[in-house]
Amino acid sequence: MGLEGKVAMITGSGGEHGFGRAIARRLATEGCDLVLTDVASTGTKVVAAKPSGNWGGLDAVADEVKKAGRRAITGLVDVRSTAQIDAAVREALDTFGRLDILVNNAAAPPGADRVPVIELGEEAWSTVLDVNLKGTFLCSRAVARAMLERNVRGRIVNISSNCGKMGYPKLAAYCASKFGILGFTQALAMELAPHGITVNAICPGAADTDRLDYLGRRPDGSFDAALRGQQIRMRGASVPIGRLATADDVAEVAAFLVSESAEYITGQAINVAGGSIMH
Repeated sequence: MGLEGKVAMITGSGGEHGFGRAIARRLATEGCDLVLTDVASTGTKVVAAKPSGNWGGLDAVADEVKKAGRRAITGLVDVRSTAQIDAAVREALDTFGRLDILVNNAAAPPGADRVPVIELGEEAWSTVLDVNLKGTFLCSRAVARAMLERNVRGRIVNISSNCGKMGYPKLAAYCASKFGILGFTQALAMELAPHGITVNAICPGAADTDRLDYLGRRPDGSFDAALRGQQIRMRGASVPIGRLATADDVAEVAAFLVSESAEYITGQAINVAGGSIMH
């Protein structure tokens, strides 16, 4: 895919079952070195009561990258912080000398924002918009600057959602952030196209990742894996293809978009939703 020796930065890559880990592993198999970041060393936890097991977070993902024969560095980065982002970019450049790819995957976990608008608190709204949308802007700005300074014909991929194309009840903040990512993607794509840098978005439908762990939360707050599995199967049955998306489904599209084969694709919002949304 023309990715041998490229350097990719992926935010939100510490989760055991998330998009970030899957994308990191996929890019490593194509020859990329990785800059892996997350707000916590073990990734964002959606259900506090879920057994943690032995997952090693960012270090575990880095080990997988190294086993694939590539280099990896890790860093704790809150994507709402310009200083932390800039520090991560500097470390990447000091270590690898370049940045070719950015995948904006970090997202606020579902929480107090999942209520009707009339009950939605300002703090919950701000958290979602700051992480999902502002974080995408801050990371893109920092990495785009590095690409332009070094004349790198790079790739930026933003993870949006089917909720970036259609509004859903009790998801106002999330939908607003993901719609915003699509507008930002188009504007940045226009600005960077003359420099050979492409900017695209991926819009996954509901996906069987850590973010759906809340489906296994019992009324008493404990976690029930069987309940989660039942809910996943029920939701998958409503998708035309018959299942929810997997992290690997998204990783395959991300790998294509950052490859040389996608050189002429920019400003697009590509659905990975099994036919559940088609516009």
